[in-house]
Amino acid sequence: MPAVKQVSDSPAVIAVTDSIQYRGRKASRAGSEKRRQAILEAALRIIVREGVRAVRHRAVAAEAQVPLSATTYYFKDINDLISDTFTLFVERCAANQNQLWARNETLLQDRVSKFDGSPDALRSFADEVAHIAVAFVRDQLINRRDHLLAEQAFRHEALLNPRLHELVRAQAQILLQGATRLFTILGSKHPLEDATLLTTVVERMEYQGLIEGVDTLDIEAMLAILKRYMYLVLDV
Repeated sequence: MPAVKQVSDSPAVIAVTDSIQYRGRKASRAGSEKRRQAILEAALRIIVREGVRAVRHRAVAAEAQVPLSATTYYFKDINDLISDTFTLFVERCAANQNQLWARNETLLQDRVSKFDGSPDALRSFADEVAHIAVAFVRDQLINRRDHLLAEQAFRHEALLNPRLHELVRAQAQILLQGATRLFTILGSKHPLEDATLLTTVVERMEYQGLIEGVDTLDIEAMLAILKRYMYLVLDV
């Protein structure tokens, strides 16, 4: 079985890769940056409500309550507006992951430091991780549904728009960093592969929840799947 271990006394930092860059015109003043940010946030709200195809200069200007000239000033190309909107989305993914680790990593390290490595303890810990994962999925569907919808729109648009491929890879890397750290702490011999499988399972559950509704989720089935997976990883 893997040996759990202490990774670091300092919190993990989820970083956005250097390949992620805004394409539109840069703001030169604080007030200008605030307006530019408002435009991107408006575009993101439209994407969540109506999809990427609804992102047009006039629609975004109305949503952001700014003159049409403001959107065309910062984003002459509508593709730049879409790309920069998803760049903002990816940056927020990183910020959210950092907040998640800031809240939970100390608790995880403390839990691991008291871990005796026995089969019963491993199974109990696997059960805890499964319950945490299910709670995470439910929280995402209840409190961050717009984020999940934006994520699905983002990935679908990337199938049609090669300019978004780097952003898709960056977001996937951000999601994997935290999960990889979890499995590193658990002493996995293959933390990246284990993290990839876990995030894939969680993302499938999130998608199912978006389609069928959070109230229809089969919690027991979700727990059974996640427990089975954690038992295999921890060899219990």
